[in-house]
Amino acid sequence: MTARVTFLAIAGFWLTMNALLWRAEYGSHAGEIPVPVALVWKKILTAPDASSLSVYQKSDRVGYCEISTSIGQEMAGLDAGKLPPENLVKRAGYQLHLAGNVSFGDFTNRMKFDGLLRFSNARRWQELTLKITVRPTVVEIHSLATNQTVHVKITGDGATVERDLTLADLQSPAALLHVFAGDLADPLLGTRDLPDFKTLGGDQPPAWNASRTRVKIGAEAVPIYRLTATVFGRDVIMDCSTLGEVLRVDLPGNISARIDEWARP
Repeated sequence: MTARVTFLAIAGFWLTMNALLWRAEYGSHAGEIPVPVALVWKKILTAPDASSLSVYQKSDRVGYCEISTSIGQEMAGLDAGKLPPENLVKRAGYQLHLAGNVSFGDFTNRMKFDGLLRFSNARRWQELTLKITVRPTVVEIHSLATNQTVHVKITGDGATVERDLTLADLQSPAALLHVFAGDLADPLLGTRDLPDFKTLGGDQPPAWNASRTRVKIGAEAVPIYRLTATVFGRDVIMDCSTLGEVLRVDLPGNISARIDEWARP
């Protein structure tokens, strides 16, 4: 009798736990479960594998990009048969590296980009370095969070222009035009009514929401994390694996970057 009761109790516990797990995985509204944004962000910054994405404008493939982390690069050099050292994050730091190239519309020259984002141990943004090349022009951007400014260097046709921009400048196309065009900006502004980005997106940075859901990649439904935000009135969506690998990014202008498996039937 005691053995039977014990068996029934264990079976009941097993069925209850599996029901709760099934509900957590499949039973939420619209198949999505809210999760902390910080959890997903940490996953992305510690992804062990690089994300290789094809870039599309509508249905046309226009380029590619690769996203990798300093932790992933550090793990690639470790012995696969050993556990990662406890000080791996401290040694590697939190960094995101983005590189690739795209070609839009009738432009014959491809735009190449290479950028690095550094973060503190608390995963707060510290430094941005970005290089964009569209021959014969090279644009180099460098920004430190402590300075709250952006240094822009543009080189092309034997000439170099360097400017320091404030965050307020970045919110106003008219101010940006004055920075680079000087006195020539006034005639241009007289013919164009440029919007202020503050009126489009507000004074605060976009608020991100995170959830856990499932999507079909290839022939298999897999669990993912999804980040969503509204930027200048347009939706931005990022999907990543449960290990932090970026799988898809949807941007305004019908531009998306996604793994090739996403497009397979």
